Amino acid sequence: MTSTEWPRTPIGIDARKWVTRSGCRTALAVVHTMASWHRLLDVVGHIEDDPRVQVVYTVAPDVFNQQVRRHLDRIGAFVLPWPQVVREPFDLALAASLGGLHQVHAPLLVMAHGAGHGKRVRPDRRGVVPVAAPPVYGLDAQRLMHDGRVVPTALALAHDDELAVLRRQCPEAVPAAVVVGDPCFDRLIASQPSRERYRQAIGVADDQELVVVSSTWGRDGLFGRWPDLLPLVLQQLPADRFRVAALLHPAVWDAHGHRQVRAWLGDCCAAGLLLPDPAEDWRSLVVAADHLLGDHGSVTAYAAAIGRPMLRLPAPRRVTAPGSPQDVVATGASRLDPRRPLLPQLRSARPVDHRAVTATLTARPGDAANLIGATMYRLLRLSRPGRHRRVEPVPLPRPDRWGAAA
Repeated sequence: MTSTEWPRTPIGIDARKWVTRSGCRTALAVVHTMASWHRLLDVVGHIEDDPRVQVVYTVAPDVFNQQVRRHLDRIGAFVLPWPQVVREPFDLALAASLGGLHQVHAPLLVMAHGAGHGKRVRPDRRGVVPVAAPPVYGLDAQRLMHDGRVVPTALALAHDDELAVLRRQCPEAVPAAVVVGDPCFDRLIASQPSRERYRQAIGVADDQELVVVSSTWGRDGLFGRWPDLLPLVLQQLPADRFRVAALLHPAVWDAHGHRQVRAWLGDCCAAGLLLPDPAEDWRSLVVAADHLLGDHGSVTAYAAAIGRPMLRLPAPRRVTAPGSPQDVVATGASRLDPRRPLLPQLRSARPVDHRAVTATLTARPGDAANLIGATMYRLLRLSRPGRHRRVEPVPLPRPDRWGAAA
């Protein structure tokens, strides 16, 4: 799309000629990936229904952004092309990843898109890690600063412990930090009373157990290390007593293509595997689950925080940040050994101490929506509406959109 084809509303020097509602503050939701989209979806609603605010969206540069534009179009979002975005001012920008944000002209609120900042910086392409103790990803100066300045105006943190990490790794960013808690965790807690409704929507009978297999992206993830695990699970667990669902990180789908992932798992889906599209809200399945098989990804940490019994595939190397929720789960979860019969492992697995996980996951349980909303209105320079907004449970699952019928 060239500059002559850029949208002329609702922003731009002559937008006033065309808009119906004028005088709105413009807020930009910067969507890097489907994973970051899910986090933005938890917070954008706090301003999107305000008649004083116009929210627009853009797809930011990212290796895993292939499906984002299609999804935003499907939900009816007003999407601006990135080349236009970096030439326009906005009253607020929201992001749950860091790539390219130094080009955005707006007060910028940045948050994590997973369970806190739980991972260390990965080695470079040569396998070299820059320092003996790799920094915590997302709290390091390399990503938070550009040309000597801190990129975020406000950096939303889930926990005071992250503030201590930030103080060590990027002290320049400490004034921007705001400890707000974790909106994803709060919605999981709000969704717990709907557990039976989720199970009914998925098609899990009263006498069946739901096993959720969760994999993060990359070669260290469960789907990358054990590609035969899902067929094994379906073969070893009696179909009349168990339902099996797979939650694959959106980056798995983007790295290989939806058609290819569904082809790889075609036989599994034919055998009854539930395979939600990455645009669907994964949390309903975690709430509905009786067991979780996972790795070092955020879904495993969130499942542990709400007390789900689990088996965890150990990572081949230390990838979790010390003291993070993922680190607590790595220490406390029962070990998954794909070479051994699964059912006895499943029966002996116990929940991780959910209080210990929660204590590292959020320092403001139940209050993330309020604190993030206050931060957004501060950056918008608007008074905050006085209406109370309760934490909403996540939507009911939609198996009709998945790769196998429930």
